[in-house]
Amino acid sequence: MPFTSPILPPGEPAPASTPYRGLPPKTGDAPMADRRFRIDRSAATEEFGLACQRIIPWPGGDAEPPVGAMACFLKPGGDSDPDCHNQDEVMVILGGTGSVTLDGRPEPPFRTGDIVVLPRNQEHVVHNTGDTELSWLSLYWPLREPAIRTDNETGDEAGDETDNKEVAA
Repeated sequence: MPFTSPILPPGEPAPASTPYRGLPPKTGDAPMADRRFRIDRSAATEEFGLACQRIIPWPGGDAEPPVGAMACFLKPGGDSDPDCHNQDEVMVILGGTGSVTLDGRPEPPFRTGDIVVLPRNQEHVVHNTGDTELSWLSLYWPLREPAIRTDNETGDEAGDETDNKEVAA
């Protein structure tokens, strides 16, 4: 059931309970303040020819999530290393201007506020076309890259999974 409660003007009484209010916390749940993260360039490490801050999964998370996320930072005039993976990826542009090359084809430029879709199994290179740092939040799924079976693989190898986003290209 979607939550569609209206935003009330100041002074209005609170609405009746929603499906989410009043639920007991799960045992061992940390307070929400302990689960907030900030995108912070100083927390990024060099990967893929740019600076990346891992966001999802986060340290201490109980279950492995179905998606991964990282904040990415690319210096002015810089290019990422070529990357190709069997995962879909979406870039939410947080700041700056840039473009991407998909399988050797230049795509239209993008800027702050744009969302760029990178289809799976297409090599991509991100270019910072501006004079300030380009930053974006990259969401990719599944978290672990599914193996692609080739004619010379055995059945055991084809079932292996790797996480391409966990190992620098």
